[in-house]
Amino acid sequence: MRLLIIEDEVPMRTALVETLAAEGYRVRAAADGVTGLEMACTEAYDLVLLDVMMPGLDGFAVCRSLRQRGRDMPVLMLTAKGQIDDRVEGLDSGADDYLLKPFSLKELLARIRALLRRQERGQGVPEVLEIGAATIDFLRGHILRAGREHPLSEKESGMLRLLASHAGEAVSREKFLDVVWGYHAYPSTRTIDNFVTTLRQKLEPDPADPRHLVTVRGVGYRLDVGCMESDSPSRIPVENRRA
Repeated sequence: MRLLIIEDEVPMRTALVETLAAEGYRVRAAADGVTGLEMACTEAYDLVLLDVMMPGLDGFAVCRSLRQRGRDMPVLMLTAKGQIDDRVEGLDSGADDYLLKPFSLKELLARIRALLRRQERGQGVPEVLEIGAATIDFLRGHILRAGREHPLSEKESGMLRLLASHAGEAVSREKFLDVVWGYHAYPSTRTIDNFVTTLRQKLEPDPADPRHLVTVRGVGYRLDVGCMESDSPSRIPVENRRA
């Protein structure tokens, strides 16, 4: 696993490099946001550890730029700013998790392992899925159905990726919260129900009678990819379309 550390404080950067290298990770480091952004956009990394408070280009700006440029590796923000608004800004900028300074190395390693596990769960899902009469395009961030594009939020895309990676299996509400919302988010399971209602409006021909995103009573939700639309008998339910 390749990790990139973007941290301007020399003692912290050195300690992180040494600790993570000792754990068997391949580690590279950048001393400022501009250099780190360039490295993250020109090389492949499995995870980025990103300091928030840096001169010039801060961590929020770096993370937003990464997402705008299509870099979807997990980002763990390291911050001394503990206010709720600061944490919300970090997550809204595209970070997957955050860790308040000072932190224990044991917790840091646990957070890294959790994010890497989450990333692995999403592997194997094609960027374009055809389900019934709808096309889910993760690259463009929308669902195309009946000639209309329905935009997908980051959370909606995450939920659909998780469902697609477990197609035909029930995914619990708690698993949605763990994988899509992350360690430090505290929404209720009712949040998942609300998101599913919205997704059905975009995915299903009849949201009141869902055929693809179905409820598994007492558990959560399941994506049924084998259900064909009556007006499209020859279509393959799920297809990995080449760009």
